Amino acid sequence: MSNEARPLFSIVSAVYNVAPYLPDFIASIERQTHELDDVEILMIDDGSTDESPRLLAEWANSRPQTVRVITQENAGQGAARNAGIKAARGQWITFPDPDDVVNDKYLQVVAGFLEAHPDTHMAATHRLIWNEAEDKLTDRHPLRSMFHANPYVDLSLNPERFHGSSPATFFRLDRIRDLDLEFDGRIRPNFEDGHFNSRYLLSFEQPRVGFLDAARYHYRKRADDSSTLQTAQAHPGRYNVVPELGYLDLVKRARELHGQVPRWLESFLLYELHWYFKATDSHAASTGRPQGGPITDEFHAVAAEILGQIDVDEALRYVPPSVPGQTRLILAHGYDDQPWHDPFVHLKKFDVDQVIVKASYFYTGELPTEVWRANGEPIEPLHSKIRDLEFYGRTLMHERSVWLPANRSLQLDLDGAAVDIVYERPYGPTRVAPPGQIRWFGSPLSQRARSRIPKHLQVKKPESRQGKIAQKLMRTPQVRKKYADAWVLMDRVHDAADSGEILFRYLRANHPEINAWFVLEKGGKEWERFRKEGHGDRLVAYGSLQWRLLLAHAKHLLSSHADAAVVAPAEITEFTPRNWRFHFLQHGVIKDDISSWLDPKEMDTFVVSTRQEMASIAGDHTPYVFTTREVALTGLPRFDRLREVGLRFPPDKRDLLLVTPTWRNGLLPPVIKGSQRRELDSSLLESDFVQQWMSYICDEKLAEACTRHGLKLGFLPHPNLQPLLPMMELPDHVLPLSYEGGDPQELFARARAVVTDFSSIAFNAAYLQRPVVYFQFDADTVLGGGHVGRAGYFEYPRDGFGPVEEDKDSAVAATIEALDHGPDPLPAYQARIDASFQERDGKCCERVVAHVRLTEGNRSRLPAEPTPAMPETASRS
Repeated sequence: MSNEARPLFSIVSAVYNVAPYLPDFIASIERQTHELDDVEILMIDDGSTDESPRLLAEWANSRPQTVRVITQENAGQGAARNAGIKAARGQWITFPDPDDVVNDKYLQVVAGFLEAHPDTHMAATHRLIWNEAEDKLTDRHPLRSMFHANPYVDLSLNPERFHGSSPATFFRLDRIRDLDLEFDGRIRPNFEDGHFNSRYLLSFEQPRVGFLDAARYHYRKRADDSSTLQTAQAHPGRYNVVPELGYLDLVKRARELHGQVPRWLESFLLYELHWYFKATDSHAASTGRPQGGPITDEFHAVAAEILGQIDVDEALRYVPPSVPGQTRLILAHGYDDQPWHDPFVHLKKFDVDQVIVKASYFYTGELPTEVWRANGEPIEPLHSKIRDLEFYGRTLMHERSVWLPANRSLQLDLDGAAVDIVYERPYGPTRVAPPGQIRWFGSPLSQRARSRIPKHLQVKKPESRQGKIAQKLMRTPQVRKKYADAWVLMDRVHDAADSGEILFRYLRANHPEINAWFVLEKGGKEWERFRKEGHGDRLVAYGSLQWRLLLAHAKHLLSSHADAAVVAPAEITEFTPRNWRFHFLQHGVIKDDISSWLDPKEMDTFVVSTRQEMASIAGDHTPYVFTTREVALTGLPRFDRLREVGLRFPPDKRDLLLVTPTWRNGLLPPVIKGSQRRELDSSLLESDFVQQWMSYICDEKLAEACTRHGLKLGFLPHPNLQPLLPMMELPDHVLPLSYEGGDPQELFARARAVVTDFSSIAFNAAYLQRPVVYFQFDADTVLGGGHVGRAGYFEYPRDGFGPVEEDKDSAVAATIEALDHGPDPLPAYQARIDASFQERDGKCCERVVAHVRLTEGNRSRLPAEPTPAMPETASRS
């Protein structure tokens, strides 16, 4: 058939159960400013079972000359597209997804470009992100800079450009057929497109591609997170099939065709691989990606083979500037056989008051031999740490961090050779400077340039009325005097009775010279309790104008929580920079790896309670960034009062079996913005989590054991689950308990035994020497990263303070055994308790205050602190 008789465009779309999205797709095609007379639309129904076939039939009936529906049994997106290739008649073919849309002049822009550039091989269109949940369209795709100024390039001369999205691509149909090119349906869950596009481009010695900014493809980010791209992280094929059949296959094909891998393909492959190394295992624990086992072994082997067959150092000069520096280092050196280290040391953080500076560098293999010098004399770092960067169960790189005196000239030798000192980590060199990169690095108005202005010099222009008033009042003499050098304490925004309150009371009683205040949401039981107990003159309502003025002058912010609503409230930062030092008092003993949550937070004090916890955070080869500069083995302030209250409840006064499960991240909605609350609904009552705990607390044998020992069964779910209590139909023998308005420490002290799952509350029970039982019916999910963080140093069967059971009957039996044994833990568990808590002296608050004061002054002359190592516990020895 001659070109004159053929449509210009064939639009092929693979459809499978997308009925909610099809009307938007159809409407976007119907709105095209380019007439559809020279367009054929092939909708391949891949065995849909929803309303998609009806919607497609209606569209085809309305446009019988343009729209054809081809129906097949479900075979996958690739097979559906391949069917479209066979049936297509157009000169150019494209494969938009039916849950996305295109802008009105999409086809007009492409047609105009192809007419102006008849020798082009591919036309690439600009992808925008359509956030369905917010109905918001943003130009935030990481490859958006490739489309500036509508470039038309030869990839052999412009290897910084590539395009792997088949839905946003127009191909020459005849070339596809000459190559007998098909989508490889085995490549799942992603990169089927990238593989197809790259094979197509590899067929040209000098592939010419147009990057069309004005042709906008709107990629829908589904509100239910159900799209292929959104669910790919947990798919095993991403770690074995995609690297081998996708990336490595392209390397082999390129070498067969051209004798080498073209630079543009190297750049594309490094860009694809960088997504695997943007987050460490700790920071990606909740995504479901594998962190060990045969799949990851296979992934590492293929990744090493791919990186070994391309010129990584040279290709990195062409990858987009959005690829982070640390990720570039992993790609360049993570799989090298030879040890490597940075050729410089980076002075990255200077503490003016403490007169110390943080220095760091990356390395692989063994730690290089270090010689630090101050004024020419060898010195030991004041604080030091090695952080492991672990990916898929394997450590690929380390970061060495030390704190040094900043009032002397510093030098470093690594492995006997002097290294440079830099004040800003060098950005990767580039061979091509695209317009977006020029603006980012060169423009004084870029976000990067603005972010480099020190916070205390940034001009704040508040938008809210309260912010404007606060900015004006904060400078008045009365306000400055009232809140001068304030210590601001709090627990949660909406409740107290944790380490923040305990330390506040200690300061009021023992340190009247400290200008201490407590912040709490106004109203409710906690607020009234504070006022009745005589602290109303020092109680400040969260969100109030007084709170804004207080934080504007705060010297220290101390809290048992580190959520954004506590440490970075937008109501404060809109009118003044954060000038306080933050001290994390904690609300429990850390046993899991929660570095992904805590690492980004700026802390001056990080309170810990056991030597094991200290080593897991500040020790070498852990995922945390913190050192002994921040981490202080003081014990939780609340332990002081817990000890005091515990002494009031000897065995004959312990009248509770306290059941206190923690929450589950996957079950609950996100935190309400600007608060620490979540809105729960009754559907949660049907979850396996609630059903398992209901089965436990309603067990008749457990009820009989409580009666026999004269106990009440108290049910105290985590604060995030407290809204569920009124919805739950609890039996008469179960006593619902709440944190808000009560005294949770008294509940722990009254406990004859404590039953929990993964909660750090078990450490409270252990501190009081109460028997503990762990009911862990979903251990694989929680410890595999399905909650917050992932499994850490603490192994429950080895280190726990009581038996660990995975089913209800066993948990009930273990609880009854603990009750029958008496008020003390069994000897094996008592030994673990004694090894964990070596001091119960009631001086935790005193030690915390001493460390906070230490952060105020010069620390450059203090002796070096040894990096803590994991001690042998009773169960390890």
